[in-house]
Amino acid sequence: MKAGILAALSCAVVVSACGSDGPPARASVASRTITVFAASSLTKAFTAEAKPFEAAHPGLHVRFSFAGSQSLVVQIKQGAPADVLATADTASMAAAGLSGSRVFARNRLSIITAPANPKHIATLRDLARPGVRVVLAGPTVPVGKAAGKALAAAGVTVKPVSLEQDVKGVVTKVRLGEADAGIAYVTDVKAATDIAGTPLPAVSNSYPVAVVTPGADATAFAEFLLSPAAQSVLASLGFLPPA
Repeated sequence: MKAGILAALSCAVVVSACGSDGPPARASVASRTITVFAASSLTKAFTAEAKPFEAAHPGLHVRFSFAGSQSLVVQIKQGAPADVLATADTASMAAAGLSGSRVFARNRLSIITAPANPKHIATLRDLARPGVRVVLAGPTVPVGKAAGKALAAAGVTVKPVSLEQDVKGVVTKVRLGEADAGIAYVTDVKAATDIAGTPLPAVSNSYPVAVVTPGADATAFAEFLLSPAAQSVLASLGFLPPA
């Protein structure tokens, strides 16, 4: 009797020695998470890219924090835990003081209006017409800086009804009818059904990515953004490839 009990216990402890029915159990994959700080204009693109990236890296989960690039840089300088930073312009990346950054995409500016464009706004000069309410991003926001340069180059002076903290704020004000027009990105127009846009082909921002906290997982995500799979997603949403 005792011998039978010992045999049963031995079989329970050393499963592989007591039976080989069915495939061997797979070793569990340790769960890991990386935090990616990204410009708000990358929200849809990065959310879409998370699935193929995680599928290619079992056990690895990507957590995103989206905001204006200038805000993300401030957070990182104040010690916010981030593994990767992707900004909407190279100046913001330089301000973060990170080395080894690489441009993975470009984005063109666009005048945005309500779908029917009731004020018939088609050019930068139209934004300066009396009675046209314009909303812009603030001068430290990448899209705001680019818009300021575009207006200055065109010799146009605009008095915006508000200055937003990120491009989402610009889009929201136009969408809600609180402004007749704004300057955002081509990708914002492509992603929305309730705004119209007129691209400004000569104006674009470059998007760099850099590793904040060194590690294999963070490096893998930064490199993934330059892969054919990631570039395909970006292109489908209106981003341009790196120059």
